[in-house]
Amino acid sequence: MLYINCPHCGMRSQNEFSYGGDASVKRPELNKEVSDQEWDNFVYNRKSLRGKHLELWQHISGCRQWIKVERDTATHEIFRTFKADEEFA
Repeated sequence: MLYINCPHCGMRSQNEFSYGGDASVKRPELNKEVSDQEWDNFVYNRKSLRGKHLELWQHISGCRQWIKVERDTATHEIFRTFKADEEFA
């Protein structure tokens, strides 16, 4: 089992969280024409990366906040967590 350090609540079991996807994917700009191919690429065409990766998780059984988690997808090791609005450095 994974334990995730919520920056709002502290260390919690992964059972309290819901995976939200790749945190590096940028949504197409609002109020801008987007082709069908660009939208398909945003929604469906993603690489399944192995190794260190930045992800979004929601603390659904706690503060309900979205957080960013830097995690190795091969080993599940979590390196760090931070608030969703904090920049990854």
